[in-house]
Amino acid sequence: MSVQHTTPTHALNSTGEPVWLRRTLIGISLVFVGLFLILPLAAVFTEALRKGFEAFFEAFKEPDAWSAIKLTLLITAIAVPLNLVFGVSAAWAIAKFEFRGKALLTTLVDLPFSVSPVVAGLIYVLVFGAQGWFGPWLQAHDIKVIFAVPGIVLATVFVTFPFIARELIPLMQAQGNEEEQAAMVLGASGWQIFWRVTLPNIKWGLLYGVILCNARAMGEFGAVSVVSGHIRGQTNTMPLHVEILYNEYQSVAAFAVASLLALLALVTLVIKTVVEWQQQRLMAELAALSPERPAARVAPV
Repeated sequence: MSVQHTTPTHALNSTGEPVWLRRTLIGISLVFVGLFLILPLAAVFTEALRKGFEAFFEAFKEPDAWSAIKLTLLITAIAVPLNLVFGVSAAWAIAKFEFRGKALLTTLVDLPFSVSPVVAGLIYVLVFGAQGWFGPWLQAHDIKVIFAVPGIVLATVFVTFPFIARELIPLMQAQGNEEEQAAMVLGASGWQIFWRVTLPNIKWGLLYGVILCNARAMGEFGAVSVVSGHIRGQTNTMPLHVEILYNEYQSVAAFAVASLLALLALVTLVIKTVVEWQQQRLMAELAALSPERPAARVAPV
């Protein structure tokens, strides 16, 4: 008579793996998070306040610092809405329609993820620089793109435009187009379908993508460094201003400005966590409704 040896239930988790393995993996993850995320973040705030609050706030009294902050906010305010329009349009086209070149468009959306930001900046210099393809024409019409705000906007848009589209495409594909088709049968126009059906269903994913896009736009360094020219008070964003201060051995001022960027990142992380929770809840509701989904909830037209 054979005897079956069973592992105690308290030693296994829900996936059938030993509890010690789960705890080991959690411990390794916490060590890495502490060493490579929490510790550097704490070091930034510690160095920024090393000489007290007076020296900390003194770093923000310089005109160059205020210029860098205002330029960063301006670039973000321009790049994020542009990416919002592109991301929604690209995601709607890819998820809801079948057309020739769809695979190519999907690949192009991911292009900034595979191209170095420095290379992206060099591409804009090649196209719009003084010796570039359109350089002579731009100079003849007194239009400045490189080493000016338009070049920074173009570089920031390039490195950030996949974020919104990449958040919306899988969400729209999971939702399908049954509700849009039902709204069309009821006589709704294209704009009515978008505002009353599509947009309410993607609002949390859209907000999540906007948050990621905003965070990347504020912290972008590589592409902006190439096209900005590092002109103090004119084309320096906050990351570039931090680099200049650090190279000039103004460590407290550099860490003070860096702490402001870190603080913005923490606020973004909190908002991102809330939105991510809402998005997961929405996806759970969609999974509960499938495979049979109710008819479209469309207001009478």
